[in-house]
Amino acid sequence: MCKNDLNKLSMRSRIKNWVTRVTKLSLGCKLMMILLLFTHFAFSSGNAFSQQSITVQFEQQSLSEVLRVLKQKTNYEFLYNDEEIKGITGITRSFTNASVQEVLRVCLAGTKYSFKIVDNLIVITPDDEKKEEVKKITVKGKVVDEKGEMLPGVTVLLKGTTVGIVTDIDGKFKIELPKRDTMILVFTFVGMKSHELNVGKVKDLSKEISIRMEPDTENLDEVVVTGYGNIRKESFTGSSVTVKRDQLLKASATNVIQALQSFDPSFRIQRSNQWGSDPNMVPEMYIRGRSGIGVKALEQDVLSKSALENNPNLPTFIMDGFEVSVQKVYDMDPNRVETINILKDAAATAMYGSRAANGVIVITTRSPKPGEVTISYNLTGTLSMPDLSDYNLSNAREKLDIERRAGIYTTDYFNNIYDAELAYNKRLVRVEEGVNTDWMAIPLRNAVNHKHSLSIEGGNSDLRYNLELGYTGNNGVMKGSYRENVDLGFTVDWRLRDKLQVLNKITYTYTDATESPYGSFSDYAHLQPYDRPYDKNGVLVKELEFSQAKGSGSFLNNPLYEAELNNYDFDKTDEFIDQFMFQWFFSDAFTFKGQFAVTKSTSNGERFIDPKSSNATALTSSSSSTNTTLLGDLYVDRGDMTKWDTQFAVYFTKAFGLHNLNASGTINAMSTKTESTSSHYRGFPSGEFHSPNYAAEIYRKPTKTESVRRLLGFLLSANYTWNDIYLADLSIRFDGSSEFGSDQKWAPFWSGGVGINIHNYGFLKDNAWIGQLKLRVSYGQTGKVNFPSYAAKTVFQTYDRWYVTGFGVNLKALGNTDLKWETTNKLNIGTDLQFWNERISLNFDYYHNKTIDLITDVTLPSSSGFTSYKDNMGETLNEGFDIQVRFDVYKTKDWSVSLWGNLNHNTNKILKVSDALRAYNEQVNDYYGEAEDRQDGNSPLWNAEYSKPIMKYEEGASLTSIFAVRSLGIDPVTGKELFLNRDGSISNTWNALQEVRVGDTEPKASGSFGVNLVYKNLSLFASFSYDWGKQAYNETLVNEVENADVQYSNVDRRVLTDRWQKPGDIAPLKDIKDIKSVTMPTSRFVQDDNELSLSALTLSYDFDTNFVKKLCLQRLRFELSSNDLFRISTVRQERGTSYPFARSVNFSLRATF
Repeated sequence: MCKNDLNKLSMRSRIKNWVTRVTKLSLGCKLMMILLLFTHFAFSSGNAFSQQSITVQFEQQSLSEVLRVLKQKTNYEFLYNDEEIKGITGITRSFTNASVQEVLRVCLAGTKYSFKIVDNLIVITPDDEKKEEVKKITVKGKVVDEKGEMLPGVTVLLKGTTVGIVTDIDGKFKIELPKRDTMILVFTFVGMKSHELNVGKVKDLSKEISIRMEPDTENLDEVVVTGYGNIRKESFTGSSVTVKRDQLLKASATNVIQALQSFDPSFRIQRSNQWGSDPNMVPEMYIRGRSGIGVKALEQDVLSKSALENNPNLPTFIMDGFEVSVQKVYDMDPNRVETINILKDAAATAMYGSRAANGVIVITTRSPKPGEVTISYNLTGTLSMPDLSDYNLSNAREKLDIERRAGIYTTDYFNNIYDAELAYNKRLVRVEEGVNTDWMAIPLRNAVNHKHSLSIEGGNSDLRYNLELGYTGNNGVMKGSYRENVDLGFTVDWRLRDKLQVLNKITYTYTDATESPYGSFSDYAHLQPYDRPYDKNGVLVKELEFSQAKGSGSFLNNPLYEAELNNYDFDKTDEFIDQFMFQWFFSDAFTFKGQFAVTKSTSNGERFIDPKSSNATALTSSSSSTNTTLLGDLYVDRGDMTKWDTQFAVYFTKAFGLHNLNASGTINAMSTKTESTSSHYRGFPSGEFHSPNYAAEIYRKPTKTESVRRLLGFLLSANYTWNDIYLADLSIRFDGSSEFGSDQKWAPFWSGGVGINIHNYGFLKDNAWIGQLKLRVSYGQTGKVNFPSYAAKTVFQTYDRWYVTGFGVNLKALGNTDLKWETTNKLNIGTDLQFWNERISLNFDYYHNKTIDLITDVTLPSSSGFTSYKDNMGETLNEGFDIQVRFDVYKTKDWSVSLWGNLNHNTNKILKVSDALRAYNEQVNDYYGEAEDRQDGNSPLWNAEYSKPIMKYEEGASLTSIFAVRSLGIDPVTGKELFLNRDGSISNTWNALQEVRVGDTEPKASGSFGVNLVYKNLSLFASFSYDWGKQAYNETLVNEVENADVQYSNVDRRVLTDRWQKPGDIAPLKDIKDIKSVTMPTSRFVQDDNELSLSALTLSYDFDTNFVKKLCLQRLRFELSSNDLFRISTVRQERGTSYPFARSVNFSLRATF
């Protein structure tokens, strides 16, 4: 068993040694240590107050007024009987650079009173007690929670003063007080109801007092954090969801964004079927449906992992009052989070104006807490395992049998039967030799990841500090891929009683994102299983013997050979953020708040292609001859971003009888400047020498781009309640953006909401069955900017050629000075219900979000010299509802069983289509032109890209529609597919003009449900997510079954099932021999896609306090969890084509000492 004093001494010694070692490290660490020293000196400066000089003048003032002035000008608290001294008036004195003792002696001269200083407390005593020492009494005891466990860190204050202490590691306290008639101690702790103890009523102060604190269930979800202020949940008319840190960690110990999907059904993550669980890919996400078009299918970069830049559907992320990128939130350690508020309707988001149309996610991180030095350490280990359950590929023997049964080894595929038998026997020998290469396993691994976070915090009520260190090593399941994050942060929070707060937070983040040298997973998935990666002598094969790209006529390179070369692809980023905030509480009603943040980010990206690689540009260029001195490529990208964000606000909070008003006025300004440079070098002597110094040439001259974005906003907002029954919210904001043309820089955004707390009426007050019955309605207009800088302006570019008159300049982009803001009109009607002593809760919201002036590209004829320009042409609608239910089934001292569930239904509709979108639809039709012309099979077309449905834009359809030609199935007579045209006619020829909406990838209902079970210190959390009523186009069934290249690649085991073979057969798939033309988008492969998955399962245990104390700790918690443990879907298709999906199992250890 460890002693407290020894424990504290040992802790301080360890911290001192740690600081000594760290100061020998980098400049960044030294700066952090300087801040720590500053904090130490600030704490040590308390004695200086007793020596400070005071300059003050009193004219005909009472003694009470004199003491009040001295309290303001010093750090002392005063204890006296106001009734006794109220008769002492008329004090007229002037002091210059005098001590507080001198001032008091002069002002009390001639009265019957004297004073006594006890620490930072001055006691005014009557004359008959002058010669007596002020008596002290000692109060000691312990503080426990509702379970009887010790509570360290509880603040114990003498009521009406700042005299107090904090309970120690064992929840114990000991405080000395000057004896007075009335002494009340106030105990406060986060999440607990405050407790008051009248010391005078304690019979025996020599014994230890036990204080039991109860959970503050009424205030746990009381405040909605909007980023511009905090609003009581009961008086708020907006639609929002609050997620606390403990809830977040149960859903995911590693990913903040993934966890949110369990708590808000309208927050959806669009997982990429291509990039799976790639650690360097951030998925798309949206709240209450998609409202914008963004990058169209024909304009997408197939190599791009993310479509988040300028995404028209991405919500805005606010962290501690400042806007941050979604990537920063995705990399964030969930242990740093205090609360997250998801703001959805106009009343909740309109204060963000032009950034609010897609919803706002407000993240509040943990703030420093006063008390003795507390060290918290969190470790999360993760085992990620590739999930290949959706792949159904054949092994070597099965594949050869499929080829034989498909008639590959006949004269239909070979010149004569001899060549056919020779080819078959050659493969059969491989199979008999035992060759059965599992190509999918070669680039994969079971990845072990680890996340560490260390926090050191402490301080007192006046000055608090927090040092945070974090490391995350996230290894992907493809070998060599990883994402590494290092975080360092320091926070100082200084408070001058209840008048002023100054906070400074400095953070540094280093990120290393490295791609797998094994390339795309699709390079391995469909190679022939009887192909060898190594020859019989163990030498790596460069070219495979049997695998070919469909229709190419050439054999594929061994992807493992490429992986063994010196290819690499990485992107490293350094980010430094300094956040400064101050609040001045200059009266009970008014508060002034200012905050400023500056972000400096630099990035360094390189991609190198080894000279021996078959992907070198010198080999793939159109030139007939290859210059071997130019083999090998190096792409270098450098980026620099400087951003500042500031706002100043005045808050007014006042209660007038039954009226309560919270109002604020805010000015917000942002500026972002980015610079990027890219260059391409060619010709390297070997893969080991990849510096630009070794390049034979600069293939393309380095290009540099610069951009600046600025935003200025003015906000007025108010929240009003009458007797906590009638509620109203109002906000008006004007935003100006540099993104728009000169005629439309400014736009107004606004919202209004009303509500009524029926449960606060007299007839329902304190009703045991109805705890809450609240109705609310809101309406408003929000906006967004979702296009690159200068896209709406006429831009010129310069050439590097000099003329007599200077540089050559030409038009690069055509602007539109009349371009308006894209705005969304939001209507929300909701109700919040609680029954049966708050054991049952129900929240319902109906919404109607109409987006107008949709910003899209207008296509121009090539003769104009431009391809397009931006204009407002389009309208969309998202309409639906959210439901959230919670039921506390059983609750005792030891047991707690809760069930919960949520559901979102959203209908998306395109209301108005512009001529530009109609022109794009024509481009889609033209895209299929070549495939249409070659349907007869005389000149086969093998490109599988033509089999993918491409989104078109039609009024009445949605932004998630699937477009294809309606199919009547396979003709039993001919084995050809029959199509139903728009006019009702039947054809056996596919035509892009006949495409219609045949499905939708947006579910009719989606959400989560689960259980939270607690028994004493053991808890179990399970969360299931579901999608119902959506459709999917099964590309696997198209490309790997019906159109499978049976001869030269591995195929799905279903390739020979359900095939048409002879006249009269009724089958869903074409003849296996009919592979001379690709299957175009058809409703035949649109399937209902309903999913159910166990998204999170967490088992946690809090070790007993007595056991933890033996380890010299305050708290110890162990968790075992998993994500995506299983998934059930009605559609069987390959997932994670370029990077596989993964299942993960996590264990977490959290210790506080």
